[in-house]
Amino acid sequence: MKLDPSQNIEDMKAGKFVVIEGDKNDFFSMVTDMRLDANNQDVLLHPPSQDDALLRQVLSGTSTYNIVSLRPMLMMPKGADVEDEGPRPVKAIPSHFSEVQDAMEEDVAKIFGREGDEQGKYFSIGSPLDMDTSVCIDMVRFAERSNGIFGKTGTGKSFLTRLALCGLIHFDKAVNLIFDMHNEYGFKAMKETGNTNSAFVKGLKQLFGERVAIFSLDPQSSRARGVQPDHEVYISYDQIAVEDIATLQDELKLNPTAVESAYLVYALYKDRWLRTLLAQEGPDVEEFAREIGAHPGSLVALHRKLKRLENFPFMVSKTQADGDVVDRIMEYLDRGINVVLEFGQQTSMLCYLLVANIIARRIHEMYVKKSERFYATQKPEDQPRQLMITIEEAHKFLNPSAAKQTIFGTIAREMRKYYVSLLVVDQRPSSIDDEVLSQIGTRITALLNDEKDIQAVLTGVSGTEGLRSVLASLDSKQQALIIGHAVPMPVVVKTREYGAQFYRDMGCLDDLPEGERRETIEKKTTALYGDN
Repeated sequence: MKLDPSQNIEDMKAGKFVVIEGDKNDFFSMVTDMRLDANNQDVLLHPPSQDDALLRQVLSGTSTYNIVSLRPMLMMPKGADVEDEGPRPVKAIPSHFSEVQDAMEEDVAKIFGREGDEQGKYFSIGSPLDMDTSVCIDMVRFAERSNGIFGKTGTGKSFLTRLALCGLIHFDKAVNLIFDMHNEYGFKAMKETGNTNSAFVKGLKQLFGERVAIFSLDPQSSRARGVQPDHEVYISYDQIAVEDIATLQDELKLNPTAVESAYLVYALYKDRWLRTLLAQEGPDVEEFAREIGAHPGSLVALHRKLKRLENFPFMVSKTQADGDVVDRIMEYLDRGINVVLEFGQQTSMLCYLLVANIIARRIHEMYVKKSERFYATQKPEDQPRQLMITIEEAHKFLNPSAAKQTIFGTIAREMRKYYVSLLVVDQRPSSIDDEVLSQIGTRITALLNDEKDIQAVLTGVSGTEGLRSVLASLDSKQQALIIGHAVPMPVVVKTREYGAQFYRDMGCLDDLPEGERRETIEKKTTALYGDN
């Protein structure tokens, strides 16, 4: 596009949403790059002085001009009805001299839908650059596949994740299991403004009440922050399988022989294998190794490394009287209640990897059984609820070596076959296995500087040249590029403000004045039950 001389090049931004008005079609496009040009290089060698405003004005648009690179993403026949003949993939190009206009609110709504429409599936995630209208994500399509939220440290990944989770819970498109490593999703979290004295923002429990349950690995820490957990989490040694230890090879620096020794112990003692191994002391370990035919050095190393598990206060010898924690989580999920598992002060990577693997592996096993039963009976009441599991520091679970061993790699590759998908949150997408990345349906990406991370995020996306420059030019806060299954075309958004108005949109009335709060409740009650 040749920019009109009356338009200032400094007002154009990479990622801006525009419409090319062709003869037969409108082309919905994204600004990907800009450059200055001139039809006579002498003008550039001998430019007019700063004081000669008239000459500069005469040369602008004739001898010198601005070129803006556009990437058409979708096309729509002029005058077409959105429902009957919606936006289609680009199969043509506009002709010479076609005009380019800023996208209007109606254009955005044609492409991305409107929040609160009859279908009840569109959730506003933010607004296009330099526009005051909503870009919506199709939450039905978002729930269908595994998704990723990426961005370097400090770019607001947690807030983007919280927005996405609010959309899933608000529209009830999936039930969520969230492994909350830094206690940011369940209850209040620090507002991300860079000021340590800034206010807190509400967590999912405060917004959705009984629709969210908080499980805590560190009940004392939770209560100190004013959170009363719905359930305290304890894990017995008998719940840990050898597969859970195998996924910790890098973290514990175990060699393959040590893992093979663990399988030998399991072959004899089954579920009691870990309890039996840790009960050995000093020289007894070598004698124990000879008894079971394991390499003494490897078993001693395995015993020494696994002794660290005894330092975790949530590890117990036997299952607690109130039942198996995984069974309790499954009860909540079956009732449509979203579960946030807080780690409190137990934030070591070893703890996070171990607990997330144990619980997700067994939840997945239960979902496989439920799904197989549904496929056999085909009864609607047997159909499992769609489950989305949220994990942070995802590259620890999904790097090329771990992805073949962890349950999360299995879930990502299964493509929702058993009604389970992932929401992965990570600052180093280049460390995630390529096969797993290719299965990510929707990617919400904040600023990334590393070229390898940018390339990883754009894996499997066509026409990445323009998007690469867009991604590298995002602001460090409150901007994200959204690509994939849940949006019709890539779009850069200024993310939605997570504050009082958002709380009200989600149905939380706590902060309303008493009179307005009572009036709102009466209106909702009348809408639900009628005047009588």
